[in-house]
Amino acid sequence: MNVQVRRARPLAVVTGMGLVTSLGSGKQDNWAALTSGKSGIRRIKRFPTDHLKTTIAGMVDYLPASNRGAGALTAELAETAAEEAVAQAGISGDFDGPLFLAAPPVEIEWQHRLALNATLNAGQADAPLLAASRRAGGFEDIFDATQFGTIAQKLMDRFGTRGLPVTLSTACASGATAIQLAVDSIRRGETERALAVAADGSATAESLIRFSLLSALSMQNEAPHRASKPFSRDRDGFVMAEGSAALVIETPQSAKARGAKILGVVMGVGDKADDFHRTRSKPDGSPAIAAVRSAIADAAIEPQQIDYINAHGTSTPENDKMEALSMSAVFGNRMGELPISSNKSMIGHTLSAAGAVEAVISLLTMREGRIPPTINHDNPDPAIPLDVVPNVARDAEVATVLSNSFGFGGQNVCLVLAREPV
Repeated sequence: MNVQVRRARPLAVVTGMGLVTSLGSGKQDNWAALTSGKSGIRRIKRFPTDHLKTTIAGMVDYLPASNRGAGALTAELAETAAEEAVAQAGISGDFDGPLFLAAPPVEIEWQHRLALNATLNAGQADAPLLAASRRAGGFEDIFDATQFGTIAQKLMDRFGTRGLPVTLSTACASGATAIQLAVDSIRRGETERALAVAADGSATAESLIRFSLLSALSMQNEAPHRASKPFSRDRDGFVMAEGSAALVIETPQSAKARGAKILGVVMGVGDKADDFHRTRSKPDGSPAIAAVRSAIADAAIEPQQIDYINAHGTSTPENDKMEALSMSAVFGNRMGELPISSNKSMIGHTLSAAGAVEAVISLLTMREGRIPPTINHDNPDPAIPLDVVPNVARDAEVATVLSNSFGFGGQNVCLVLAREPV
């Protein structure tokens, strides 16, 4: 009789974390604000909003690059979070591992369009492209800003990561995908450590208009801090936000060799594509259900071992209903008592960064024994009765967390995170 022995795969542990949101820079400030139920959503002051239906967002307005365009801000957000994560991991010198960056799609920004237009009006029809391609004539920034890999290249130079850096964009699941790729590289034995970074500084007028045309954004502008209300009956859309997160992920052996403290474990990852619609999720929730079940199976645990769910929880009528349906299909009658809260009620939807931002918050939840609340939950939706940890943080013993990311275009990625190996 032939007996097949499954080789134990390397465990992926977290030794460093960085976090930047509209609530502040760094894990400490963010955690204090999140557990006190503070909102970082405010009226937009960075650009005129006179003719916009939505005039609120979770903006990061306190960094030097905050007024220099989406590309520059995304780059600074990424570097700021990575600096905190690498420092906490205790890595000096070259990082010596691959980089996986989640970032928003790149497009030429308005200040660059105006500069190019001025050159064209001066009768130099081909000069802008020639200058940009040669990185000369004052157009160097335009060339670099329109390359999707520019930010990752800068991070590689800054932290000394190994190999060609990977930049990815899988909509609202991007941050979780970056973690997934880092974990996969460790499991395949390609590296002992990896750096997963997710950043998004693209809360621009164009983005607001596009999402408004999809009827996806909240228009409750009168009280910005109360606009994001996941799982509430009067929810009307998500609130755009900016932010970043970074995680140093490595093998336990690598961490032990450096004397690094293990902050948590990425036990399982599950993904599933949804081809139903470009923006809407499949009404029966089957792709989300499959992603959750895949993550739990990958972690080699049972659904009843999940102690808390960090919800995707965008505050859109359809998405919240779909997520509740999907979780009920997996966890059954436990959903009435299993805590499921949404960080987006306080920080808004950080888009490309959301999966990593919420992974960091999930790890902090387990380490601190405290679940951040879903604020603004004053009008529960009777169609989705859940324990959303309403309005006030809750002390709890949390050993395992399911963190959900369900993105536009059918990108669904779920993570099972643990305080220690299960």
